[in-house]
Amino acid sequence: MLRLAGVAFSVGLADSINPSTVGPALYMALGRRAVLRVLLFALGVLVVNLAAGIALTIGPGRLLLALLPHPGRTVRHALELAAGVALLAVAAALWLGRRSLARRALPAGGERAGSAFVAGASIAAVELPTAAPYLAVIVAIVASGASVPQAIGLVAVYCLAFVAPLLAIAVVLLVAGERADPVLRAARTWLQRRWPVVLAGLLLVVGGGLTVVGAAGLLDR
Repeated sequence: MLRLAGVAFSVGLADSINPSTVGPALYMALGRRAVLRVLLFALGVLVVNLAAGIALTIGPGRLLLALLPHPGRTVRHALELAAGVALLAVAAALWLGRRSLARRALPAGGERAGSAFVAGASIAAVELPTAAPYLAVIVAIVASGASVPQAIGLVAVYCLAFVAPLLAIAVVLLVAGERADPVLRAARTWLQRRWPVVLAGLLLVVGGGLTVVGAAGLLDR
């Protein structure tokens, strides 16, 4: 379980370099009631991702696993390999489209504090069907045969890692206040230009690791 927790944390942290979530958080950080709005936005993202991940892991995922007579190590390693290849494919797509993706404007959040939670939840819900890294983690959790509490814990590890940059922005605001504005503006500019390359690199590392582990497990039978 420790290895799987490490994978969930690594993929969640890599996937957190996401302009759809970090972009609005940086926008909110430069406005009124910044800390509250960023935290509510992060909470909205966390709640939707956590609820969806738990539902998929202990719902359809468990049902699918129950249909397999003896999943054993072979299926587990095969799913690890498939998840790794999926992450490598996403990394390749990001790299190939890095220039066009970098030209897209980062999304902004609403002005009211209450709308921040709704914005976070809405963005998470819209992106969930295409969240290949998260779905790969869910597949790995289901294939591991983890108990329900363990599966929920692993999903939570991913989700907390995913919102880590949003929480970091709130911490910076709490510590530095208005002095953080130049740093946050610079971070927004950097994210706009570099996020496809950074995310592709992180997913390449994590996907490569999962591919090697899964392939090695299948060969060592």
